[in-house]
Amino acid sequence: MRTRDDKKQEALFLATLKIVNEIGFASSSVSKIAKEASVSPATLYVYFKNKEDLLVSTYIEIKMSMSVAILAGLDEEKPLHDILHRVWRNTFSYVSSNREEFRYAEQFANSPYSELVDRVQVETAYAPLIRIIKKGIEQKIIKDVDLDILGAFLFHPILVLANPHHCKSFEPTEENIESAFRMAWDALRL
Repeated sequence: MRTRDDKKQEALFLATLKIVNEIGFASSSVSKIAKEASVSPATLYVYFKNKEDLLVSTYIEIKMSMSVAILAGLDEEKPLHDILHRVWRNTFSYVSSNREEFRYAEQFANSPYSELVDRVQVETAYAPLIRIIKKGIEQKIIKDVDLDILGAFLFHPILVLANPHHCKSFEPTEENIESAFRMAWDALRL
């Protein structure tokens, strides 16, 4: 059995992002990804069972990395507004700085491959945020609606504003970013 090499695994991750973002999931193949990573197609199978496993694993790696970035500096003892402000700013920064990863994650979430993801694994990474939002609902600080609705009003503006493909004229100035957060906060609070 061949041993794993972290550099090769990272090369496969980056190659998967590049190939999928350029030509999509359907046109991506193990051989194209392996070629981009400068490894043999057989090497890919040292790390992944098949193409589906590679694509799902890439998505999960992005979501885990994103959760660490989004939850950085989280202090559950602070007021809910301050916590969500920090999470919002962290998310804006992550999306702005990791466009290739985010683009992949966006495509993946809208593909049939998304059904293959272990939702519990992903939700566990975001558990502190979910817990904080539920606490805000219980304390009647934010609206008592489905978490997906709250998430859409809190995070969807970031996904649009931080992505120049969606919002070409938005300037990410401090004032504009703060205005966007205030509007998201106003949509959530009671």
